[in-house]
Amino acid sequence: MNVYLDNAATTPMAPEVIEAMIPIMRDVFGNPSSSHSFGRQSKAYLETSRRKVAAFLNCKPAEIFFTSGGTEADNMALLTAVRELGVKTIITSPLEHHAVGHTAEALKMFPEVDVKYVTVDSKGHIDLEDLENLLKAGDSKKIVSLMHANNEIGTMIDLKQVSEICRRNEAYFHSDTVQTMGHFAFDLQDLDIDFITCAAHKFHGPKGIGFLYINQKIKATNLIHGGGQERGFRGGTENMYGIVGLAKAMELAYEDVEAHQQHVQGLKDYLIDELKEYFGEDVDFHGETDPSRSLYTVLNVCFPKTDKAGMLLFTLDLKGVAVSGGSACSSGATKGSHVLEGIGADMTRPNARFSFSRYTTKDEIDYAMEQVKEVFEKTLA
Repeated sequence: MNVYLDNAATTPMAPEVIEAMIPIMRDVFGNPSSSHSFGRQSKAYLETSRRKVAAFLNCKPAEIFFTSGGTEADNMALLTAVRELGVKTIITSPLEHHAVGHTAEALKMFPEVDVKYVTVDSKGHIDLEDLENLLKAGDSKKIVSLMHANNEIGTMIDLKQVSEICRRNEAYFHSDTVQTMGHFAFDLQDLDIDFITCAAHKFHGPKGIGFLYINQKIKATNLIHGGGQERGFRGGTENMYGIVGLAKAMELAYEDVEAHQQHVQGLKDYLIDELKEYFGEDVDFHGETDPSRSLYTVLNVCFPKTDKAGMLLFTLDLKGVAVSGGSACSSGATKGSHVLEGIGADMTRPNARFSFSRYTTKDEIDYAMEQVKEVFEKTLA
């Protein structure tokens, strides 16, 4: 049996998404920027998809800019803040995805730009008092960039609460919502935020497509120069079948998002109970597990220390169980997880990130748990 429990890295495409994309790949090949009928046909699909996405988020279609994915969108948000809005101070956390963390550090190449890091606790929660103090310090323009839910440990921030703190201090607010888009409802008329990001492959859409939401109050000019696509903000011929696939994936995700949440949270709770029953006090969980403050698709498990800790993921893989030790974007790195280091985790104990989707079943959790038990019966013997 093969069990895929690495959905925070990427998800399998939904069959309905594939079906929606096939006609576009086969028949709708015109360039949306062309004025003839083939181009107009593509343009119609492009703007229909944009309107669909905007409707799900309760925002204006003109606030949605299609990108190649979440990494590009995060880069574009921060670069726009520095280059177009005059931001000199980027406030972020040491737990952010590298798409934000590395970008923030790279932007220090601009004159007088600095990066400040807000304090986090052992579960990955942001110290809101420290955030407020950082915002009050100095008179430079600031942007806060904090992810909605951490991709490794699942701890979430309250977007509305952080937004209110930012507005109180006249700062811009960007949130990497890649892990939560398609998994939680967003009302961007109610949520006062400047930038959020999306990658379709995190909710059963295609890879290589995402979007950046830019609040209409932000006036941004060309970031990628070219033929003037995406209202001049991002030049380059649009990924038509990817955009149609993204819109279809969002449609599926939001058809019954509450049932999806209940199903996946139930699997997560079940795995937690099974792990506690087997390991007792020898198992722990990185990050927040309270359902009201935790991403229901992610569970980061801290296992008992063994001499063969480094072989855990490899052994599970041999048994057909796919899990991760952290962000898939860092899987080739030799350094340990910056997120676990950032919360002060015991890096000598083996950890595994189990991440679920709406296609995950209880039988798959049972099989994975059997393989975990077999690994530790051998290593702890």
